[in-house]
Amino acid sequence: MARVVARTVVDRADVQDWLRPRTDLLVETAATGGVFRQQEGPFEHYQRRVEVEPAPDDRAQVTQTVDFRLALPYFRFLFTGPVRSALRRPGRDRAPWWAPPEHLDGGAANALGTLAILAVAFGYLNTLFTQTIPFAGEEFGAGNSAQGVAGSVVRVGGMIALVVVAAADRRGRRRVMLGAATAGCLLAATGALAPSLGWLTASQLLARAFASALVVLVTIVAAEEMPAGCRAYAVSLLAMAGGLGAGVCVMALNLADLGTRGWRILYLLPLLALPAIASTRHHLRESRRYLAPHRRVPIKGHGRRLALLAVSALLVNLFIAPNSQFSNRFLRSELGFSGGLIGLFSVVVGTPAAIGIVAGGRIADVRGRRIVAAVALIGGSACTVAFFFARGGGWPLWTWALIGNVLSAASIPALGVYGPELFPTGLRGKANGLVSVTALGGSAIGLTAAGVMSDHLGSIGPAMAILAVGPLLLAVLVLVAYPETAHRELEELNPEDRPPPAPGPSP
Repeated sequence: MARVVARTVVDRADVQDWLRPRTDLLVETAATGGVFRQQEGPFEHYQRRVEVEPAPDDRAQVTQTVDFRLALPYFRFLFTGPVRSALRRPGRDRAPWWAPPEHLDGGAANALGTLAILAVAFGYLNTLFTQTIPFAGEEFGAGNSAQGVAGSVVRVGGMIALVVVAAADRRGRRRVMLGAATAGCLLAATGALAPSLGWLTASQLLARAFASALVVLVTIVAAEEMPAGCRAYAVSLLAMAGGLGAGVCVMALNLADLGTRGWRILYLLPLLALPAIASTRHHLRESRRYLAPHRRVPIKGHGRRLALLAVSALLVNLFIAPNSQFSNRFLRSELGFSGGLIGLFSVVVGTPAAIGIVAGGRIADVRGRRIVAAVALIGGSACTVAFFFARGGGWPLWTWALIGNVLSAASIPALGVYGPELFPTGLRGKANGLVSVTALGGSAIGLTAAGVMSDHLGSIGPAMAILAVGPLLLAVLVLVAYPETAHRELEELNPEDRPPPAPGPSP
């Protein structure tokens, strides 16, 4: 339990600022004997007591004592400090910039904190192959083309992910999500024993399939649990958690410098995540919208939305996947970076992406998704291409990469929330699984094309410039074809999920 005590002397006219119920971090009840409690908010326990005593010069001494415990099972320590700071002051009309735009209840906060642990596991699993393949390629004697093909094959595992995600529409989100997280970690560990690039690719095809299913389900459950004004915010926090997992993988690249086979150690680290995944069983509940009455609906009536998101996923991944995989190859083969320097570079230019994620999520919830996504896609792609044309390892290389990461990150919550929003509960898993397959198809095409073109052109930069047409086309598509979904409940976007009207009185 955390406690915040604030004592201050104020003018009599300012006393009411401390005595009115808060509406920023939470909604308080009216005071009873100077004590305020939570009416709506993200706390397991909350009580605020205010005492007012006379002070000299016709002023008043206000003593406020707040006892609280956030309903966050894992990442409570990250938010307790900012919450303490906010509670030291009188309530404000709006929540702080780091808080959700709309109030979460305890159940939504608990779900978000628990999903974040699973997102960390996904972040590591999703990054593992792309970060280590330059080192595995050196051991196995594989060039750009072979590595591009291997990356493409790994992403074909999306067909398995489709089966896994579709099962969540029948068996429930919680059960399938936990199974996918466990299977992904166990299968990833088999990469440590791979005798060839082919074996490594086959093992990670299966691991990536379950990781892909995991992130789709995490996003779906977040959308189903959050209030209408916080879905993009939730996706932004989960993206940051995924970035944490990816960052762990990047920092572990130092192990690849231990020797030719040092990269194999990174494939054993997912085993350390299994106890944390097992502990989420005690906190993760089934999605409330899945538990609510809903109909199984055919996909036929949602073909336009499915086609829109599928084409979008293909376009953006034509560029994102090769950028993710070949950036390390570019740094190592064209600029001569060591594994440790690659890890340092990735942390320095990747960590500020959190700024883009947070800002993108908040603006997408408050102002709307479309303009955020379009600006981020255009600016991020342009800066990333500039990174691949920078030479010498100096400040232009680092600057273009940093700006590109921040801008690109802003598109993650703005676009990522559309998948769960545009399909009803009974179809949400299957539809997003199909979109995920097309995303992986775009990744496979982009990786193969980047590998072949970079070998033919003698450098990775020109290949990336050509593939940047994908996200640029998507920016246009977002502006002209996407609906605006901010502030709209899922049942409004998907009338199939509206409860049937109550029967009228009998005649």
